[in-house]
Amino acid sequence: MDFKQIQELVKMVNKSNISELSIEEDKFKITIKQKDNEVQQVITVPAVAAVQAVAPAATAAVPVATATVPVAGTPVAPAKADNLVTVKSPMIGTFYRSPGPDKAAFVNVGDDITPGKVVCIIEAMKLFNEIESEVSGKIIKVLVDDASPVEYDQPLFLVEP
Repeated sequence: MDFKQIQELVKMVNKSNISELSIEEDKFKITIKQKDNEVQQVITVPAVAAVQAVAPAATAAVPVATATVPVAGTPVAPAKADNLVTVKSPMIGTFYRSPGPDKAAFVNVGDDITPGKVVCIIEAMKLFNEIESEVSGKIIKVLVDDASPVEYDQPLFLVEP
């Protein structure tokens, strides 16, 4: 089961009267519970499911794999104030403003962005996903602190088109 399928399951539970959904395949199990219009995800994946290509002693030197995830449809929405556009998180994970601890942020307040420009990284299940802008404009405000957890559809940036 991949991340997109899990997102679809969460949406399905959100839109229905189902209070809990459990699916088990081989060594993978997911339980999604709905409580007072909030959806909680509990994912159990055994340690054997991860395949390590390098010996444990050498893991510090291994670069982290990244996947590019364009911010699609719902992540960009008009903001309530003025004509600002809100860039929203396309997934649940941990928000990072820069590619590494000692590196410069992808974008700062006042920076101009164009479609396709990486604005942040969201780590989900040990995979670092580069989030690209779908709009052109100027970053007005960064709404999330670095290394903070984010939810699906949570506002990340305010952009002036």
